[in-house]
Amino acid sequence: MSSLQIHLNSTSLHPPLSLVPEESNWYAIHTRPRHENWIAGQLQEKRVFTFLPLLQQIHQWSDRRSKVEVPMFSCYAFVRIVQTAEERLKVLRTPGVLGFVGSERQGTPIPGEQIENLRKALREKIPCAVHPFIRIGQRVRVRGGSLNGMEGILLRQGKDQSVIVSVELLQRSVAIQVEGYEVESV
Repeated sequence: MSSLQIHLNSTSLHPPLSLVPEESNWYAIHTRPRHENWIAGQLQEKRVFTFLPLLQQIHQWSDRRSKVEVPMFSCYAFVRIVQTAEERLKVLRTPGVLGFVGSERQGTPIPGEQIENLRKALREKIPCAVHPFIRIGQRVRVRGGSLNGMEGILLRQGKDQSVIVSVELLQRSVAIQVEGYEVESV
């Protein structure tokens, strides 16, 4: 089975942002393989603010081709909660959730701008692809257009200019094409 990425989508299951407490943080949760969508639905039923970025791909089998949606980060989803015992248990007691990602499985908060960068790329339907995590390289900020202010690591310049947006806690990255956008050093 081979795959070719064609565009982004997301499952963003949550109450309106105005109802999410200001002291809440984003956390990554580790899930059972291929259970991300189901778990996101279960968390929604529990009124947990959940974000599951999805990629739409074309999968080729010997007799047919089909469009399928797959999680951008396999075995992971994001929740925005206040770090209380009650909220943590609500997430951890969801079947298929293996735990929070971070120090001592307590969960390490993810900076909001990293999640917002992913959400912005999905909202604007910017072509992107999962990319190996990059720690080195020049940090840049996009100037102008719908991606104004987005920060990441410059991967390529010229015709295929791309910026890597990373969720450092997961050590996962996404390459977002920024051809035609101005980028500056941070």
